[in-house]
Amino acid sequence: MARVLVTGMSGAGKSTLLASVAARGHLTVDTDDEGWHRPDGRWVESRMDELLARHPTIAVSGTADNQGLFYDRFEHVVYLYAPVDVLLARVATRIANPYGNSPEDRAEIVRNVADVEPRIRAGATVELDARRPSSELAVELERLLGPR
Repeated sequence: MARVLVTGMSGAGKSTLLASVAARGHLTVDTDDEGWHRPDGRWVESRMDELLARHPTIAVSGTADNQGLFYDRFEHVVYLYAPVDVLLARVATRIANPYGNSPEDRAEIVRNVADVEPRIRAGATVELDARRPSSELAVELERLLGPR
């Protein structure tokens, strides 16, 4: 049993990975869903506190300005890594999430890779290559979550 945070840059495949793990029967929360972020880009701390207090085994995905406040409550912080060219190609073709469709969004992603990625990577306990098939990554994430 473990709490696992899957984090990374926009376009890395966090939501796709989480959906694969959910389809295998694991409890998951994607913080890209409504209600998890405040307008300033931080998670709603009380909501995250409550989620982590209630569930000893869960996979959470997302990236927030205050995610480091919660690292000590996750057994694993997984950094899902992809090079910037892969990130940009993915956000240009995705349908479910419009972020990345505009030139401004893509410029912000490039800036975030330079500015934010080093901080996220430094706090991670595990790094997974997001260029691998999501089915392989799901097996890795299941291993980290432990037995059901």
